[in-house]
Amino acid sequence: MKNLKPILLAFMVTLLFACNKDSDNTDNLSNEFDKRINRSLADIDVNIINSGRGADVESWMAAINESISGSGIELGVVEYYGADGAGNTVFFNNRGNKQLGHDFVPGDIRRGGFTDIAYARDGTEGATSSGLTQAQTDGAILNAMTTWDNVTCSSGLVLNNLGSSPFDLGYVEALVTGGAHGAFVFTDLMHSGFNTTVTDAIFGPGSNVLGVTFTFWWIDGSGDPTDIDNNGKADVAFRDIYYNDSFFWAIGSNIDVETVALHEAGHGLSQGHFGKLFRSNGNGKFHFAPRAVMNAGYTGVQTTIGATDNAGHCSNWGQWPNN
Repeated sequence: MKNLKPILLAFMVTLLFACNKDSDNTDNLSNEFDKRINRSLADIDVNIINSGRGADVESWMAAINESISGSGIELGVVEYYGADGAGNTVFFNNRGNKQLGHDFVPGDIRRGGFTDIAYARDGTEGATSSGLTQAQTDGAILNAMTTWDNVTCSSGLVLNNLGSSPFDLGYVEALVTGGAHGAFVFTDLMHSGFNTTVTDAIFGPGSNVLGVTFTFWWIDGSGDPTDIDNNGKADVAFRDIYYNDSFFWAIGSNIDVETVALHEAGHGLSQGHFGKLFRSNGNGKFHFAPRAVMNAGYTGVQTTIGATDNAGHCSNWGQWPNN
């Protein structure tokens, strides 16, 4: 262990998550899960994905998209958080139709017509090899989601907590393992657990990737991203987040779960990387311009929203659901 280190409509499937302490009304919570969990219509060919695939992000994106061809969605962006101060954003752009922005559409019928953003957590892969329990990491992720939900401009945005899953959540994980792990289901934003399955497959064992967010967007019959609200942004279908369990995860110290979850949830809520981050050769210290949750690399515990993070969030959600 290192020291730092799915245009086709989705149909609704009856998949119940375990009801938890997040709501006293378990019947209503179960009904909400029934409405909010979707299944891909893709005839997924996992042989395409796992045929001689190396640790190359662009190749993996191409293979995943070939395997889910016909599903009406596409893996458009991969954003990862680096443990050594370096992260990156990779766009799937082999059509010559680069989208510079991507966001959820209020009331999108393809997402069930809802105007909230639903999120779920993996209830089976929360314990870490560093000794943290499911309850500890789940609590840290909930704290991170609450922090974003408390940003003042988010009054029109409802983050709908669906709770934690009694099965192994994770769309990308299901793809890279041929369905052996994860599940071919999705909701708007998923924290899909602590494992090395996804990060090792796509980035290679020993990578510096702490966390990674996969953005899937809706595509039309020509294979281009849709923009049904004409805002110049690709329409997001869902986002799938993973945490690399080859690192030594902690609560309140390095490497802090809530800090990384806050960053990845930022991606889940349509923020990109922000600011400059570099390290002096002489003393190895990090410098920021400015320091922000959405810097591309981890630089220590950071569980509050800075001015630039707040501004980025408000630019995406300040007018929701009327934008």
